[in-house]
Amino acid sequence: MASRDVIAVWDAETPLTLGLVVLEDVCVGGSAKELFLPTGSDRYKIKCMMSVAAYFGADPRRMADTIDGVLSAGDRTGPPIPFNHEFHYARAVVDYYRGKAGDPQGPGTGEPTHLSGGTTLTLSWDQVRSGNTGQLIEEPRSCSPHEPPVRRCLREPASTSVADLRREYGMVFKITMPVKNYFTVWK
Repeated sequence: MASRDVIAVWDAETPLTLGLVVLEDVCVGGSAKELFLPTGSDRYKIKCMMSVAAYFGADPRRMADTIDGVLSAGDRTGPPIPFNHEFHYARAVVDYYRGKAGDPQGPGTGEPTHLSGGTTLTLSWDQVRSGNTGQLIEEPRSCSPHEPPVRRCLREPASTSVADLRREYGMVFKITMPVKNYFTVWK
């Protein structure tokens, strides 16, 4: 499923409100050393990869309901939202925010920061219980100069920042899709 379609499902089906999408498309030449044979060079002439992240606003006072809503959406949609009520850890996170259970990763581990869907995507969020010491979703890197075909960067809407979303909604959720290598020319 294309990244835009996945983001549209998240926006339509979950309690999250889409605020910003960042797409980076980069092509690089194979000049780096190989990982296991440091004397050789990469086996490709050109490799192109794309990364996509979407930022959503949410009400920090409704964390349990928001994450539970994501799980319910996953129950309905399947793969575009890889988290559902069968995911034990995700249910433990909901219980944590409802005050029914302790730290989901075990005593002393503190507030959770993300759910990982393995190879499909990761959902992360601002910590809301940790006060000023909590981890917050960072601003995306600024788009470097547009240099087709080597580098493209798209930020929609260009004027929106993570800080803007946090001011408007109270907190930020982010879905990150794995980097996709979509084109390779081998040596």
